[in-house]
Amino acid sequence: MFSHITKDFLGNKQSLSIGVAFVTIGFLVGNWATFIPFIKHKFDLDDGQLGLLLLSMPFGAVTMNSVAAWMIKKWGMKLTTFVGLILLLTSFALLLNAPYLPLMAFIMFLCGSGISITNVGMNTCVGAIELHLGLKIMSTCHGMFSLGLMMGSLASSFFGGLGWVPGLYMVGVSLFMSVFALLALPNIVKIQDYDPDEISHESSKFSFPKGSFLLMILIGICINITEGSMTDWTAVYMREIVQSNKYYEGWGLAGYSLFMAIGRLMGDRIVPIYGANKVLFFGAIIAITGIGIVILFPNTFTAILGFSMVGAGVSCGAPILYASAARVPNMPKGSGLAVMNTFAMGGFLFGPVIIGFISKALSLPMAFGLLAILGIVWMLNARKVILY
Repeated sequence: MFSHITKDFLGNKQSLSIGVAFVTIGFLVGNWATFIPFIKHKFDLDDGQLGLLLLSMPFGAVTMNSVAAWMIKKWGMKLTTFVGLILLLTSFALLLNAPYLPLMAFIMFLCGSGISITNVGMNTCVGAIELHLGLKIMSTCHGMFSLGLMMGSLASSFFGGLGWVPGLYMVGVSLFMSVFALLALPNIVKIQDYDPDEISHESSKFSFPKGSFLLMILIGICINITEGSMTDWTAVYMREIVQSNKYYEGWGLAGYSLFMAIGRLMGDRIVPIYGANKVLFFGAIIAITGIGIVILFPNTFTAILGFSMVGAGVSCGAPILYASAARVPNMPKGSGLAVMNTFAMGGFLFGPVIIGFISKALSLPMAFGLLAILGIVWMLNARKVILY
């Protein structure tokens, strides 16, 4: 079941090196997500105020999405990826050290910008590797993000439990990941670029989706709102609703990330066997069940189980939809992927803000109920959508 990882991913230096970029984003976000309760306490924020603060990251990401497309045309996908990583590592090093709330919001804007630039650059690199080397690594690379997310949440839970200073810890994390980025650089530089005629001049232009592509976008929004909400609110839920021991605050996110990683690492193998529509359908059922367990049984170990099920359910969604968006007929090459990325990043980063507003008005468990409703929408459309 995992033989393709050894052959196509671990056995190819270019694939393995671009995977470092995915791991880096995941590791940084996983550490940040576990420290969100620390930020909430540091600035004495309620759920609504925290939701507004979290809006800073998606604002940076959405602002930079078109800029990232321009950078790829101007500088190429490899340089764009490294510029994004530099911005990402620098801003996350500063993130927990901001003394004032407005400065915190600005640094979060920079973090979102770095995420967007790196995301567009590294996914373009994966597409080039798949095209020129004939490998299937998209789902596996997204699995690397999930592994990084899991490792980051576990590391921050462990060292946070030991009483390490959060700001200094994040500086150390950024320096640590910088070493791996530098080691990956020589092989990323060797990735073969697209030929000029393989990328349409219109590929970075936005066009509103329609037909089956619009249905893909709808499912993608449901999945990405769930992903973003799990990432940003799991640690808060474990602390405030479950009231778990401090050492377990990051375990809900770790379980979610682990099973999302397992699903994605298996994705390049199981999707061709069972079909993308069926994998999407049963993924929705698993995610809905997991959310139900989290809401109805708020204790430490059942919550970890529920979050783990959500991770398994959403795991193959993004890779399936990204790959299908890249093959939408009658669209300029690359345009479908650019449009999907715009909505996906919006869902991933704006979702936590919506959860914050609902949580303030009602409660955090009620806000998580929205994710179950989105899961039902996703499930009802999974068998109807045409995937390419």
